[in-house]
Amino acid sequence: MKLWQKNFDIHEKIERFTTGRDRETDLLLARYDVLGSLAHIQMLESVGLLTAAELQQLQQGLKEIYREIENGQFIIREGVEDVHSQVELLLTERLGEVGKKIHSGRSRNDQVLTDIKLFIRAELQKLVENIASFADLLIRQSETYKHVLLPGYTHFQLAMPSSFGLWFAAYAESLADDLLAVQAAYRTADQNPLGSAAGYGSSFPLNRRMTTELLGFADLNYNSVYAQMTRGKTERITAVAMGSVAATLGKLAADVCLYMCQNMDFLTFPRELTTGSSIMPHKKNPDVFELIRAKCNRLQMLPAEIGMILANLPSGYHRDLQLIKENLLPAFAELNDCIDLASYMLERVIVRETIISEEKYKYLFSVEAVNKEVLAGMSFRDAYKKIGLIIEEGNFHPETTLSHTHEGSIGNLCNSEIKRKIETIISDFRFDKAQRMFELVS
Repeated sequence: MKLWQKNFDIHEKIERFTTGRDRETDLLLARYDVLGSLAHIQMLESVGLLTAAELQQLQQGLKEIYREIENGQFIIREGVEDVHSQVELLLTERLGEVGKKIHSGRSRNDQVLTDIKLFIRAELQKLVENIASFADLLIRQSETYKHVLLPGYTHFQLAMPSSFGLWFAAYAESLADDLLAVQAAYRTADQNPLGSAAGYGSSFPLNRRMTTELLGFADLNYNSVYAQMTRGKTERITAVAMGSVAATLGKLAADVCLYMCQNMDFLTFPRELTTGSSIMPHKKNPDVFELIRAKCNRLQMLPAEIGMILANLPSGYHRDLQLIKENLLPAFAELNDCIDLASYMLERVIVRETIISEEKYKYLFSVEAVNKEVLAGMSFRDAYKKIGLIIEEGNFHPETTLSHTHEGSIGNLCNSEIKRKIETIISDFRFDKAQRMFELVS
C-alpha cells in the first residue's frame, strides 16, 4: 500500500530502490506517527472535518495501534511503503472507510517531518538525562581522586602536575558546553511543522496552534515553506550537537587508552573488563574505549554526511531527504550506548596513586620552582633562566608540595560550580511541556 498509489503498480525494481530502508527506520518513528495522528484528528474534528463519532472511532483505533507498538507487536508489512501507510492501512482494515480520513489536511511530507521532530525531541531528552548521569559520575570520581597527582603533558612532553581530580572534572565541564549544543538542537526540533502539508499549506481551515499545544511543542514553524525546509536542517543541527558530545567522549576514550599503556600505567581496570591477545598472554587491552573512540569518530562525521545530502537542494521536498533517517535515527542508540559503557568502566577504574613519585616525573615541578623564586622577589624571566640552568646541569631536586588555590586548579576544583552549571542548563530544556503529547494516548 502506498498513500500516493492510484490505478497502477510501480515497477518492483523502482519500488525496492526508492523504498530503501524506510520500513526498517520507520519502526523507530511508529509511536510518534500515532501521536501526531491523534493530535491531527482531534484538530480535524474541531474544524468540522470529522464528526465526534468518527473522532472517537479513530482515537480508539490509533490507541490500539500505539499499544501494539509499545508491546513490540507492530510491523510494517511487505509491500507497505512506510509507517504512515501501515497505520492508515490498519485503521482502514479495522474501522472501514473512516480510517481513510486521517490524512485530510496533511501531506506525507509534514507527517514524516512531525514524526522526526517528535522522535528527535524525545531522544534528545534521553540523551540529556544520560549525559547528566555521566557528568555526575565524573564529578564524584573527581572528588574521590582529587589528591592523586597525574603528569600533565603538552606536545606529548612532560609539562606540569595535573591530578585525577582535574582530569575527571574537565570532561564533566566539557559535557556542560555540549549540553548547550544539545539545547540548541532541542529548541530547533521543538517547533511544530504539522499543517504545512506538502510545504505550501492547505485550503482546509486547519488549527495549527491546537496541534502545537496537543503535541507539547514550544512553538510553530509558521511559514509553511520554511517548515518543510527544516527537514534535514533539524537533523543536521541535531547531528552537530551529538557530534559535540561524541567529541568529548572520544577524547576521554583516547586518554584512557593512552593512560592504560604500560609506558604510562596511570590507570587500569579489573581484568574482566578488558580483553586479551590470542598470542600474547600478558595483554589487557582497552577494547571498550577503543570502540568508543571509533564510534564517536563516526558520529562526528554525521553532520558532514547530512550537510552533503542537503548541499545542492533547493526549497521544497526532495526524496534525497529520506536517506538522512538511515544513519541519524540509529545514532542516538549508539551514542547512548557509548556513554553507558564509559560510565560502567569509569565507575570501576583502578587509579595508580603513586605515579608522581617516579624519578622521571621530577621535571613536572620546574614551574613550581620558578614560581617559588618569583614569590621570593626575583623577576619571572630571571627565575626561569636560573631554574633552566639548574636543570641543564643535572642539579634539579624539586619540592613536590603543591599549593594551587585559584579557581579550577588542583587545590580548588570548583566541582560544585560545574555541577550547578550543568543543572542550570538542564533546567532550561523544559521537558515537562513535551510530555503533554503522551496525554493523547492516556
